Amino acid sequence: MSMLKSPGQIALMREAGRVVAHALKAVREHADVGISLKELDDVAAAVIRDAGAKPAFLDYHPRWASVPFPGVICASVNDAVVHGIPNGYVLEDGDLLSIDCGAFLEGWCGDAAISFTVGEGDPVDQQLIDATEAALARGIEAAQVGNKMGDVAYAIGGEAKRAGYGLLADHGGHGIGRTMHAEPPVPNIGRPGRGMKLEEGLVIAIEPMLILGGKDDYYHDEDEWTLRSANGRRAAHSEHTVAITAEGPLILTMP
Repeated sequence: MSMLKSPGQIALMREAGRVVAHALKAVREHADVGISLKELDDVAAAVIRDAGAKPAFLDYHPRWASVPFPGVICASVNDAVVHGIPNGYVLEDGDLLSIDCGAFLEGWCGDAAISFTVGEGDPVDQQLIDATEAALARGIEAAQVGNKMGDVAYAIGGEAKRAGYGLLADHGGHGIGRTMHAEPPVPNIGRPGRGMKLEEGLVIAIEPMLILGGKDDYYHDEDEWTLRSANGRRAAHSEHTVAITAEGPLILTMP
């Protein structure tokens, strides 16, 4: 099956992406000190349901996991980098929260993530979030017809590494379409001019995951899903679904 999408298919993915953007916006508006991660999961579930879409994460069961994912969103707090389960944890003042969300609409998937602080945040955490968002923006800018995947990877990770941040080892973005995770892989660290050539119609999820302290290592929590930084430092995650077009990169997961 071709990895390339037609303009009509990209338009359908744009509608799925819009649902994801609305869900993330609603979660961010509801996130506050004293609110549980489960309550935020319910907020996202309602937005997706009301849009006539289906959550992409709920009951997702890759081969490496012994149990399916139990939430509509991934809600990762502080040293949890990604894949945090939206459980009964109640948000505290100063928490750094990363929310990842995916949805299917008419058989097409959108996937995006945001990070923000709850209550009175630490300036160091905000700098981390800003650096993660900047890495995402650089990766999107590099997603041009004729560039190589290594150009995208270097744009994401090169400056982040030089600034002293770690990037979650063994994880990066991915192709997306009828399935949430598809070919090709989109690494966050790479060399310019290397890898597959980017073509018009390719749709990818670009998602830097930065960690304070410069270390890339992680470990699995006891829930088998949550990935935590090995150094115990905080992390941030930003993601957009992006179509590569002749006119330049098109972000599909905007409101």
